[in-house]
Amino acid sequence: MNTLHPVVAEVTERLRERSRETRAAYLQRIDAVDRGGPQRAHLSCGNLAHGFAACGPGDKDALRNGLRGNLAIITSYNDMLSAHQPYERYPERIRQIARDAGFTAQVAGGVPAMCDGVTQGQPGMQLSLFSRDLIAMATAIALSHDMFDGALYLGICDKIVPGLLIGALSFGHLPGAFVPSGPMPSGIPNEEKSKVRQAYAEGKAGKAELLEAEAASYHSPGTCTFYGTANSNQMLMEIMGLHLPGASFEPPDTPLRDALTADIVRRVNALGALGDNYLPIGHIIDERAIINGVIGLHATGGSTNHLLHLVAIAHAAGIQLRWDDFDALSGVIPLLARVYPNGYADVNQFHQAGGMAFLIDQLLGAGLLHADVQTVFGTGMDGYAQIPQLDDSGALHWTPVSKQSGNRGVLRGMDEPFRHDGGLRMLQGNLGRAVIKVSSVPDDRLIIEAPAVVFHDQNEVGEAFKRGELNRDFIAVVRFQGPQANGMPELHKLTPTLAVLQDRGYRVALLTDGRMSGASGRVPAAIHVTPEAVASGNIAKIRNGDMIRLDAVSGHLDVLMEAHELDSRLPQHADLSAQHSGMGRELFGLFRQAATTADLGAGVL
Repeated sequence: MNTLHPVVAEVTERLRERSRETRAAYLQRIDAVDRGGPQRAHLSCGNLAHGFAACGPGDKDALRNGLRGNLAIITSYNDMLSAHQPYERYPERIRQIARDAGFTAQVAGGVPAMCDGVTQGQPGMQLSLFSRDLIAMATAIALSHDMFDGALYLGICDKIVPGLLIGALSFGHLPGAFVPSGPMPSGIPNEEKSKVRQAYAEGKAGKAELLEAEAASYHSPGTCTFYGTANSNQMLMEIMGLHLPGASFEPPDTPLRDALTADIVRRVNALGALGDNYLPIGHIIDERAIINGVIGLHATGGSTNHLLHLVAIAHAAGIQLRWDDFDALSGVIPLLARVYPNGYADVNQFHQAGGMAFLIDQLLGAGLLHADVQTVFGTGMDGYAQIPQLDDSGALHWTPVSKQSGNRGVLRGMDEPFRHDGGLRMLQGNLGRAVIKVSSVPDDRLIIEAPAVVFHDQNEVGEAFKRGELNRDFIAVVRFQGPQANGMPELHKLTPTLAVLQDRGYRVALLTDGRMSGASGRVPAAIHVTPEAVASGNIAKIRNGDMIRLDAVSGHLDVLMEAHELDSRLPQHADLSAQHSGMGRELFGLFRQAATTADLGAGVL
């Protein structure tokens, strides 16, 4: 293990200094919670009786008379998310694991969990980002019963993990861990699915063929196997110390998966205030853990959504993370993994090649990761350079990962990275600030200079394409898609259309104050533009034909005109009333009004 890289050390120190007052206030708040005896001991008799009324005799007696720990289970189970379907059986398993080990566990509450795959391109997608903060609030409501000495968070997908973690950090005095369930088996290759999508966009494939390809890709319980936001979440929870080593991508319903689940249940109880190793989640998530998360995103080409989510998570822990921190690290963190859409492989192949253990081992060896962190595993980050296994008796243990990648097409060491810089970059110029994912963009597309074609709705892009109006070089400006406008939906629906045009040889790009799916990436896309159009940002001043330069090499994003001309233009406005009602959107008016800018997390908390 080498000395910490000077840039990593410098960025961390800047973050620590910037966060000094807010972090101190956060720690003071969570450390002030009384930890004398079981948390439920301060409840009144009526409170306590209600709390154990529905329990069986053994659990009821333990909660009524005992001094043993009681864990909260916060579940995001539903049948809409294939990744969360395995959680249906987890609460009873966890309760039994706890009983066998001499403590108790209760489902404290459930949180909503939206599948972006179901709502992609639909009105419901406008509720997606806001659901993160709603999940955080639902987590807080569940934990506010105050019966608990620790918590287990059952969540995997896009907004669910960030929301659960924000809520968990509000109760940062409690030990806690995330309990994954693993990816589904590999279906048809992701590139094959993408080709069918593009063929459908061109009218060369029918709906039946498209549905067959989609169903062969998303086909069973477990997480979708491309490297989007859900699997970026899993990477983050492991590299930030909230999973057990190697737990993120072990498939569902295997003996090893069940052993990992049992082990984390027992470990969280042992981290409680009733034991000798008290370690609350608010102390695990510190500046070093947050920086490790940013490094993991760069090294794997992770989801751009985490330039929103990780900022919001850090804020919940009193840490003032900024896009500038991501940008400062991007120049020194190499890209070590290529998982679709950044390559041909899926997360199962990544896991088989050495997965998180290999990645962490390589980063530690180069001094590109904070080793001196606290984790639910009880070690520093060096403990995560191991893979879990079952011995002949079925006992769980960990062994050091190989120093050699099992598949150099998927995962590489520091001596031969796929890129020498990270997969995410910040853009800045007279259009404001934006981010771009470059890990899968061809080198000859990192700079696009082309005339603007302006749209106020993503469906307008598809309609223009069908009319044959987009067979040329252009930058699609899709505006009024920010958090205050309509909830900042993902615009993944645009990917096949723009990819077809790029494959035809046209130089195309996307510029938007909205989001793109974590599964997007081959077409250059300047996203999360802030200030957004509805706030009269300069993106609202762009007109059809204006020349725009998107330069991901130098990090510039500009409309090419004199400053006085841009300043003199009035921003355009859009009638968004139709997007503020129906499909539940009328219930989220306060969220739209209160949402922060994208660079501050696009949240309401």
